[in-house]
Amino acid sequence: MSYTKFLAALVRANSGNVNKIRVSPGRCRSTVASTKNQEEKERPMDGCTVVEAAPVEIISQTKSAADTKLNKIHVDFDNTQEAYRSKGNIELLRSLLVFKLCTIDVLVEKNKELMELTKKLFGQWMFEKMMKMTFYGQFVAGEDHNSIKPLIQKNQAFGVGAVLDYSVEEDLTQEEAEKKEMDSCVSEAEKVSRDGDHREKKYKAHRQFGDRRGGVISARTYFYADESKCDNQMETFINCIKASGGASADGFSAIKMTALGRPQFLLQFSEVLVKWRRFFNFLAAQQGKSEMMVLEQKLELEQLKESLTKMGVGAKDDIENWFTGEKLGFSGTIDLLDWNSLINDTTTISNLLMVPNLETRKLEPLLNTFTAEEERQMKRMLQRVDVLAKHAVENGVRLMVDAEQTYFQPAISRLTLEMQRIFNREKPIIFNTYQCYLKEAYDNVTVDIELSRREGWYFGAKLVRGAYMYQERDRAKEIGYEDPINPDYEATNRMYHKCLEYVLEEIEHNRKANVMVATHNEDTVKYTLEKMNEMGLSPTENKVYFGQLLGMCDQISFPLGQAGFPVYKYVPYGPVNEVIPYLSRRAQENRGFMKGSQRERSLLWKELKRRVLGGQIFYKPVY
Repeated sequence: MSYTKFLAALVRANSGNVNKIRVSPGRCRSTVASTKNQEEKERPMDGCTVVEAAPVEIISQTKSAADTKLNKIHVDFDNTQEAYRSKGNIELLRSLLVFKLCTIDVLVEKNKELMELTKKLFGQWMFEKMMKMTFYGQFVAGEDHNSIKPLIQKNQAFGVGAVLDYSVEEDLTQEEAEKKEMDSCVSEAEKVSRDGDHREKKYKAHRQFGDRRGGVISARTYFYADESKCDNQMETFINCIKASGGASADGFSAIKMTALGRPQFLLQFSEVLVKWRRFFNFLAAQQGKSEMMVLEQKLELEQLKESLTKMGVGAKDDIENWFTGEKLGFSGTIDLLDWNSLINDTTTISNLLMVPNLETRKLEPLLNTFTAEEERQMKRMLQRVDVLAKHAVENGVRLMVDAEQTYFQPAISRLTLEMQRIFNREKPIIFNTYQCYLKEAYDNVTVDIELSRREGWYFGAKLVRGAYMYQERDRAKEIGYEDPINPDYEATNRMYHKCLEYVLEEIEHNRKANVMVATHNEDTVKYTLEKMNEMGLSPTENKVYFGQLLGMCDQISFPLGQAGFPVYKYVPYGPVNEVIPYLSRRAQENRGFMKGSQRERSLLWKELKRRVLGGQIFYKPVY
C-alpha cells in the first residue's frame, strides 16, 4: 500500500470529508526554521553607525585558484570627495535640509497633515514643486520608468546599480484597513461556524492588529480588495521588472507576496508548515535529539517507524511505505529536509492544509470546509508568482521577495524556495529575504542553504535586520504567544553577522551562493569586507552585493561602488501624490537615524565646505 493511499485512508477515517493529501517522497525542501538559537535579538535598524576602525582593505581581483595572490583595494568611508562625487552642491544642500527637518519631531509626527495644508495653501503645482525640491527629490527617483532613467544612469556611472520599486500605496484609514484585513484573512468556514477555534492564535486575523501598517515605518503594506486588484498589482510588478531590465544589465526588482493574492492562504499555509515542523521536533525529542542543531537532528528511521506505529498513526506496513521513495530513507535516517519533502504543494490547496494533531495523534484538516472560490483565489496567487518569475528570467532581472510579518513568513519563504528550485538552476534569479531580528533567522538560513546544496541550485539571499519589530512584539504580547524577536539590538547584530558569515563561508566553498547585504549599518559593511578579505572573496565575482535606500548613506554606497563592489540603491518611483505614504515613512525612519548619529550630516557639511574653500561653488558631477 503506497503512503499516499495510506494517508488517504487515514484522513477519511478521521476527518470524513477530505479525500487525500499527496506527498512527494523524492523531493527535499525547507519550510520553517526551528526555535533554537534564541540567544540572539534587536531594535529597529540603526542609522549609519560611526565605527572607529582602520580603513578596511579588500580584494579586487577574481579568485581563480586557492594559491592565487590577490590584490587589495582600500575603501575609505571617510573620503567625502569620493562619497559625493555624483552629487552637485544643490543636492548636498537638499540632503542637509531634509535630514535636518527629519530631526524636528513636530514636523515628522504631523508630516501628512502639513503636506495636506501645504497643498491647500499653495496649490497642487507648487506643492509638487516644493516636494521635488525636498523630500520627494531626496528619496524618490521620478514619476515613471522613463523619468527615472537619468538618475539610474548617473548612479551606474559611479558604480551603483538599482533595485526598482514602484512605491505607490493606498492611503486608507485605520478602519478601512482593518475591515479589508478581516475580510481577506478569515475564511467563509470561520465566518459561519466555530470551525477555526482549533486554529493557533498567531495564525488567525485579529481586528486590533488588522491595520498592518501600525508600528511599521520602513516597509510598504498591501491590503487585499479583490482578484482584479491583485492582477493590477502583478502588472505593476511586471512593468517594474521590464523597466529594471531596460535600465541596466544586472538589475533587481522587489515584490511582496501579500500584493499578489488573498492573505488567508499565507496564514493557513504558514500554520500548516509550522505544525508539521513541530511534529518533527516532537519526534526528535522522543529520540533524545531535541537539543541538537537543526540540521544535526537525524531521526533513526526504524525507531521513527516504531514511534509512529505506537502512536497509532498507521499500521507498520503503511508507515514502511511512507518512507519509501527515490531517495527518502536510504541513509537509514530522516532529517528535517526529508521530513519537509512529505508536503507536496502541487495538490489541491484544501487537501494540502492537513496538519498533525499531537493530542489525537492523527492528521486533521486545518479547516473542515473550503470553498471552490477560495481554492481558485489561492491558486491564482501561485500563478501570479510564477508569471513574475518568468518575466524576471526573460528580462535578465533578479527578483527579490520581501519578507513580511512572521504569521505570513513561513508560507512566503516556502513559495520563494519553490521558485528558487525552478528558476535558480543556472544562475541566481530569485532571492529570499531573511529578517535577522528573528530568533529563528540562523536556522532558516542554514536549512535553506543545505537544501540548495542537495538539489544543486543557486542560493540567493537578502539579509535585513527587519521592519516589523514593534508590531510583532505588541501582537505577540497582546494575543499571547512567544515573542519571535531577539531581545535587543546587540543580539540582532550578532544574529545578522552569524547569518552573514555562514553565507560567506558557503560562497567560499561553493560558488553557487549569493547574498545581498542590505544594511545602513557601517559596522556591518566593514565586517563584511573584513570577512571577504579573510576568505579571499573577490568583489568582481559578483557573489556579495550591498544595498541601501536611495537618498540615504551615500558615504557607504558610492565608495563601495567605485571600489568595484556590486552595490545597489533601492530606487522608489511614482507620482508625487501617490508616494506620500512612502515619503511619510522615510521621514519617520530618518528621524531615528539622524538623532542616533550625526555622521551623515557631518560628512555632507565637510564635503560642502571643502568644495567652497576649493573654489568649487558650482560643482557639477562629470560622468
